[in-house]
Amino acid sequence: MGANRRDFLRLVGWGAAGAAARPLVARAERIRILGGGDPDAFLALGHVSPDFRRFLAGVRVGQAKAHGPIVVFWLYGEGPARALDVATLEEGRSRGDLLITERDQATVPELMVENRGKVHVLLLAGEILLGGKQNRVLREDILLPPSSGPRNIGVYCVEQGRWAGRSKDFEAKGTFAAPTLRSRVMQKADQGRVWAEVDRYARAAAAPSPTRSYQEVYENPEVQEHLKEVEQGIDHRAAAGALGGAVFVGQALAGMDLFHESGLFAREWPKLLRAHALEAYRQPRQSAGDEGRLRARAQEALAGAAKTEGVLRGNAGVGQLFEFQVDPLRGSALVFEGRVVHTAIL
Repeated sequence: MGANRRDFLRLVGWGAAGAAARPLVARAERIRILGGGDPDAFLALGHVSPDFRRFLAGVRVGQAKAHGPIVVFWLYGEGPARALDVATLEEGRSRGDLLITERDQATVPELMVENRGKVHVLLLAGEILLGGKQNRVLREDILLPPSSGPRNIGVYCVEQGRWAGRSKDFEAKGTFAAPTLRSRVMQKADQGRVWAEVDRYARAAAAPSPTRSYQEVYENPEVQEHLKEVEQGIDHRAAAGALGGAVFVGQALAGMDLFHESGLFAREWPKLLRAHALEAYRQPRQSAGDEGRLRARAQEALAGAAKTEGVLRGNAGVGQLFEFQVDPLRGSALVFEGRVVHTAIL
């Protein structure tokens, strides 16, 4: 029996127990699992994740750091008793442990990945993969186990004008989808809406590309200068002990990211900060506004997420994804062996 099938059966057991204890389940319509490996697998909305609720109960909003329209609130909490040894996408690639390729019969929405290393590798929804027949962006968080074997993963195209290339392989340069594009990915939007966001960022950055590549936005010299300025103003180094950050661009909550331990957040933070900086490119340079009001909004979002119900499902990696919505925000938490490895709220 495959790992995804075992995860599904275990989740169905949990869902049945939860239904017995809770006769009235909000929004209990059935939906198809995306990327679960079993085309006939369904789960009901209305699930909760006790591990996620327990994790968020210990999160507090710390001090703020501001630069122009960007305000970052560092998020603190209780780390796990035993941290999981996790490599980032870039670390897995640099070690030669993580292979990412086109499928033998290449298709736009799927790639193949394999972790040949001895530690887990964390892939984040919104990370940009460069190469193959066209650049792609990851659809969802995936925790690949050691010696995973080849696995299918879901992606979107972020380079509409190319479907060619001699190499099947992909590389990573620490490029991340800016918050609005990342939000479309997390919403499971259709490919056309993802392309529309790529084009919008390219126009805003005056970064046209013959292949309409999102990567060209990051390659624009003026954008690179802007990113360096933000990195210096906010600091690309995460605050000591922080598990995550809540980032506002102007009055809007651009997004929150939380990790199960501070070391992993510190290694992922630079690319997350660059993505938020891209969202703020060419915005007015005024102050973002009242810190107290923004802090209250961050606390409200965390409190709402801690009480929400959603979908609990498996995917190409290990653990489960808990997906939820706290209007108007959407969130996802990757839970493995009692740890909330990563949470994103946008």
